[in-house]
Amino acid sequence: MTHSLQIRVYYEDTDLAGIVYYANYLRFIERARSEMVRAAGIDQTALKSAGLVFAVRRVEADYLSPARFDDVIEVRTTLTALKGASFTMAQEIWRDDTLLFRADVTLVILTETGRPGRLPADIRARVASLAAEAGH
Repeated sequence: MTHSLQIRVYYEDTDLAGIVYYANYLRFIERARSEMVRAAGIDQTALKSAGLVFAVRRVEADYLSPARFDDVIEVRTTLTALKGASFTMAQEIWRDDTLLFRADVTLVILTETGRPGRLPADIRARVASLAAEAGH
């Protein structure tokens, strides 16, 4: 399954040249990951109440072409790997048929103490279903 989220680029997302500021791409992909997790039926508020949170461990990003003020962009997110305590997502930002940005993002689960934990069985099953739908 590839999850898709459309986002309009607002003035606040850009620099003086009207080009999306590089750090905002990370905000866009964060939003898309949150929506994908929500679509998988994972309640991050309930997870936090149980003393667990998702955290980004690693991002490898390529900026390929600029997005500009008032563009409508699409963030595509696909789960590519699932391990006992982490999972990886490939994320791309497109404007029509032009790839603007791509990143591989590894997420881990942290406990209340800030230490790594294992994915709870129910969460792992929901994440695994995303991987199965994506053919991984």
